[in-house]
Amino acid sequence: MLSDVMEDYLKAIYQLQQSTDDRIKTSAIAEELDVTSPTVTSMLEKLEERGLVDREKYRGVTLTDEGETVALEVVRHHRLLESYLTEHLDYDWAEVHEEADRLEHHISEDFEARVAAALDEPTVDPHGSPIPSADLEPPERSDGESVTEFEEGDVVVVEEVADRDPEILSYLADHGIEPGVELEILEVAPFGMVTARSSTHDESVSIPETVAHHVRVARPVEAER
Repeated sequence: MLSDVMEDYLKAIYQLQQSTDDRIKTSAIAEELDVTSPTVTSMLEKLEERGLVDREKYRGVTLTDEGETVALEVVRHHRLLESYLTEHLDYDWAEVHEEADRLEHHISEDFEARVAAALDEPTVDPHGSPIPSADLEPPERSDGESVTEFEEGDVVVVEEVADRDPEILSYLADHGIEPGVELEILEVAPFGMVTARSSTHDESVSIPETVAHHVRVARPVEAER
């Protein structure tokens, strides 16, 4: 049986792999989990012994098929819990990440199935992140890009917002920047500040590059035809 910490590492590696085709460096895992690099190295050795990661010295790690299956199950639990907390228990989307982190390791498969059924088998969580299916097939990567990749005058649709920082989520929600909402890019400053207006709000909002980087958007379907 894997410990909660081991599952956290596998989930972190899986999430980091979603934005790259390269192996995941020890330093990236350390930053993701807010631990030291020696701590990561020690845990990776244990995960390698169990056949959950493939590790190459100085090059980083990838998940094995078994490791990915474990990670996908934890991710599925986490994102279903976030959805349930927001839809049925009136949690704000800025509150659910930490709550789901605490619960994701401790729910049964029966409970997971009941939650999924109560939510009508959702495919994304409140932040727009894809929920792995019940058979734990990896969801397709989004075609979305960071909002910083677009130009003044572009109209885009928010696909996904990173869920780690409650203050950022609250700030974005206050200005109508949520999955499914159209944004008009009004200005892109040379130093990275993006000013945009949501289709649900009259006032524009200025988004620092460090925040904008975590808002993934795509052009509306009509615009791609």
